[in-house]
Amino acid sequence: MIWLIGVGYIGIEYGKVLNALKIDYIAVGRGEQSAKKFEETCKHKVIRGGLELFLKNNSEKAISAIVAVKIESLYENTMLLINYGIKRILIEKPGFNTSQELETLNKIASQNNIQLYVGYNRRFYSSVLEVEKRIQQEGGVKSLQFEFTEWCFKIDPINYNKKVLLHWIIANSSHVIDTAFYLCGKPKELSSLTSGENKISWHPNASIFAGAGKTDKNALFTYSANWNAPGRWGIELLTDSHRYYLKPMEKLKIQEIGSIEIKDVDIDDSLDSKFKPGLFLETKSFIENKTKRFKNIKEVYTDLSIYKKICNYIDL
Repeated sequence: MIWLIGVGYIGIEYGKVLNALKIDYIAVGRGEQSAKKFEETCKHKVIRGGLELFLKNNSEKAISAIVAVKIESLYENTMLLINYGIKRILIEKPGFNTSQELETLNKIASQNNIQLYVGYNRRFYSSVLEVEKRIQQEGGVKSLQFEFTEWCFKIDPINYNKKVLLHWIIANSSHVIDTAFYLCGKPKELSSLTSGENKISWHPNASIFAGAGKTDKNALFTYSANWNAPGRWGIELLTDSHRYYLKPMEKLKIQEIGSIEIKDVDIDDSLDSKFKPGLFLETKSFIENKTKRFKNIKEVYTDLSIYKKICNYIDL
């Protein structure tokens, strides 16, 4: 038995996958409106009242749990599950709101042998799986560049917790950064610059980002993002043979040496078309305990220093 905690937008996406996998699960939600929408979409009953009430009235333990609540509630719900005795948990990213919360989760997971994973679903994109295979065959990535520009004009601050917005790169842009470093290694050298302070009211720290460095796989990298200008998420990976484009990240394109033509790579992305991209394989791998691709809480904790440097986040 698996528990799905949270039945909003992302909870519904998990519900679709669990239904397709024919997994026996219990869905737990808080609000009536989201519960009704989940039941209408997934044709699966929702237990109302939130996780705390559910645990008080429940006498059994799940094998695993998926936490798909709002970012500001991830830590609270994860701690409730840990204290109840659940040993395998998949949390939606980023899994925490403050560095203290992350430190607590990492410490408790380590001391109590809890398998705690954070859902960076882009690691499971068909495009990422294909380019990973190709770059390994070609001797690895020699250099890369990535962009994590956010469309701030589409973000309504009223819909988000203030602390989540203040650390939006960790809450959202980290999808791009994580994928780039997952494919090419963690930074062992990193120089970062930021500007555009107070240009965006809900993210006053900075709005323009640039940097460069070298990974522990000896790949040189550069990155940029300008939240005040046009742009989009994307990664470019260069081997000795090809330049690969993940832009958009759901698709893979290739450029040959001696050519300016950028061609589409034919990949089987049927699962990413039918379900939220990456989520089917992520959920299936979690259920089957095939966790090699997952980002565990220790890696999230270790990576925090990288994100703080990129973002110039001093207080988190």
